[in-house]
Amino acid sequence: MKYLILGAGSIGCYVGGRLCAAGFHVALVGRSRVVDPIAAHGLTVSDLDGFETHLSPSQLTLHTNLAQAWSALSQADDRSPIVVLLCVKGGATAAAAQDVAAHCPQGTVVVSLQNGVDNVERITQAAPGLQALAGMVPYNVVMPSPNRVHRATDGALHLADTAATRNMAADFKASGLPTVLSSDMRAVQWGKLLLNLNNPVNALSDLPLLEQLRDRDFRFVLACLQAEALQVLRLAGIRPAKVANAPPRLLPHILRLPNGLFGLVAAKMLRMDASARSSMWEDIQRGRTTEIDDLCGAVVRLALANGTTAPRNAAMCQLIAGHHRGQRWTGPALRQALATSAQTG
Repeated sequence: MKYLILGAGSIGCYVGGRLCAAGFHVALVGRSRVVDPIAAHGLTVSDLDGFETHLSPSQLTLHTNLAQAWSALSQADDRSPIVVLLCVKGGATAAAAQDVAAHCPQGTVVVSLQNGVDNVERITQAAPGLQALAGMVPYNVVMPSPNRVHRATDGALHLADTAATRNMAADFKASGLPTVLSSDMRAVQWGKLLLNLNNPVNALSDLPLLEQLRDRDFRFVLACLQAEALQVLRLAGIRPAKVANAPPRLLPHILRLPNGLFGLVAAKMLRMDASARSSMWEDIQRGRTTEIDDLCGAVVRLALANGTTAPRNAAMCQLIAGHHRGQRWTGPALRQALATSAQTG
């Protein structure tokens, strides 16, 4: 198969870089600020486990225009089908889907490798002629320089189990991208969303993930967000899949443990590079729109759809909306802010 990465940021460049390094035809489509430095100097791809390779500019197919990228892949010397791996932010999903529909054939497979639970529905609504499939990326990828992407945490990709994704999974595994096929991607996506509720906590802390997770007050905030989300999911009849090393129902309890005991119980959770930070922290640093509406906002919407509220997650949406680069919350202050929201919500 051939792969068109639409939205070549940290995740897109990592997944696309691994596929390209393994010899698959890949085109990366992204903004000039991402594509231009790579076109000039190539891309280094590395991970937590010691893998590292450098792809020269001549090994890469880079575009800022989807139509040109599709044309380039179509002219490659094999006739295997082209799959679009969608890596844009959730708010850009509908526009990206319409772009794919305008320049690619009916029935083109589009796999969402995005945060959140709503993107497949967005693709389908915006471009019903596409074959939209769910995916889930479990790990954190950082871009420490314009020419380097680094996987900073562990995990296996998940893809909806279809005929197309079975072939993709083989390609991914051959590229050093462990992949699991799932018959219930909605459960997987909600399991991942529970973990992603740490993204805004990390952004507000202005700390590396490892340092933030070692702070019990910040962990307590995350535990409150997750516990509220789990209550909403139970009411909605949704059972989130186990994505982390512990079952979802146990995560809030583990996070509330004292630091010493947490360090022992959650040793695998804490296996990450010291450089790792959430993508939401990076968005705030660069003045970009965050994905808070796809994370805490999704919990709030599900609560409303089931006749209840999610005041802590709603409060986190408001805090992120008013947060700016250079600001920093302490753990106790953030914990108090959420406690107040629960009392008044």
